[in-house]
Amino acid sequence: MDFSIEEVIEAGEGYHVEFKQSLDKSFVEEVCAFANSSGGKVILGVSDKGVVKGISTDNSFRSKVQDSLRQLQPQLDVNIIVENDLIVVDVPEGSDKPYGCSKGFFIRNGANSQKLTRNEIIEFFQKEGRIRFDELKNEKADFEKDFDNRAFADFLNMAGISSSIDRMSLLRNLDCINDEGRLTNAGVLFFAKDIDFLLNHAIVVCVLYKGTKKVNILDKKDFKSNIVENIDNAILFVKRHTNLQYKIEDIRREEIPDIPDVALREAIINAVCHRDYFDRGSNVLIEVFDDRVEISNPGGLPSGLNPSDFGHKSVARNPLIASLLHRINYIEKVGTGISRIKQAVDESRNSSVDFKFDTGFSVIFRKGLDIPDEKLGESSEKTVGKSSEKSSEKSSEKILHLISQDNNISAKELAELVGISSRAVEKQIANLKEKGLLKRSGPDKGGHWEIIDES
Repeated sequence: MDFSIEEVIEAGEGYHVEFKQSLDKSFVEEVCAFANSSGGKVILGVSDKGVVKGISTDNSFRSKVQDSLRQLQPQLDVNIIVENDLIVVDVPEGSDKPYGCSKGFFIRNGANSQKLTRNEIIEFFQKEGRIRFDELKNEKADFEKDFDNRAFADFLNMAGISSSIDRMSLLRNLDCINDEGRLTNAGVLFFAKDIDFLLNHAIVVCVLYKGTKKVNILDKKDFKSNIVENIDNAILFVKRHTNLQYKIEDIRREEIPDIPDVALREAIINAVCHRDYFDRGSNVLIEVFDDRVEISNPGGLPSGLNPSDFGHKSVARNPLIASLLHRINYIEKVGTGISRIKQAVDESRNSSVDFKFDTGFSVIFRKGLDIPDEKLGESSEKTVGKSSEKSSEKSSEKILHLISQDNNISAKELAELVGISSRAVEKQIANLKEKGLLKRSGPDKGGHWEIIDES
């Protein structure tokens, strides 16, 4: 609803209105503040008390107004309106924040314009995406001491990049080191040995609760490795602690997890990739309850993305991290993650998903909702056994499922997760081998399991 200039003046100064009796040096500061906030009007020719004094409106004076506006950096198109003996400078919210002038950076605070301190300027730049965490040099990292050649070799292998290319040139091309050869934060997240020391807020915390409330913790893991291993370990944690059902179609058996693998993977990658790493007081948090899984990360929607844009438009908070994950096929195409989560959940029919965002972002999966009973096989078990009284058949299926998720898992870990003794695990494994369903490749230490396809 448009208001007349008389109504605006009568309402007085406020967050979107500033009176100026004359064109003084603070004029451009008011314009700067409106541009950095949500826009507003500077009315020239009105006193602070709202008394109309009038002001020159000839071409010469309007040129002075234009000259003052040119002090704003970057430049901003404003609308200058002459009405009676007043000049109204209509300032839009800037699309290229932050805006500054010779006196510094200003924002609107209530009915006043406030100059930003150094720390506030840094925070403002971060909020507007002008300073990107992943591109910054890590002040703690010492390349020779902290660089993990094994993690780098694994990355090259996954990305299909030749290891014969000069290491430093390649790292510079990937923006993982700067021109001085210092590791960037992205370089630390992917290729540092002791990430917990260099970026102690970059860990992924996984928690399993008993029931549906945050009261009794059954299992908790803090993953402190490189970003790729953290993602893999978090996915495995959730899979170990959620249900797996079997759907029988004719003579074929289809495994149906509580949460579709694609949706779970995308949600965890999204949380690690797009979290706000400037928030050093929070971690990516993955919580498993009896009825749901919640995946949360610090940082709401990035600057430039409105709630109505969610799921339709993509703005990367950490574009370098996203690019590196894309190179190793952890991200198929930037901006498609939310759509893939929704599609996978819709197709599964046994889960639902909700998204919440404010100062943080959460994906909430409701699990095990709707599979027709007549389509289910006898097994609908938790992959973490809670009792040694589970049937032999169910224990065998649990063991096969856990091995399918981690073929390096030890007999001791299997015993803990299935809820039976190590001796019972050995017996189950022997039976599976005898039935031709499982075999061991390599030595006891350093070898791995192989599941033999029943078909």
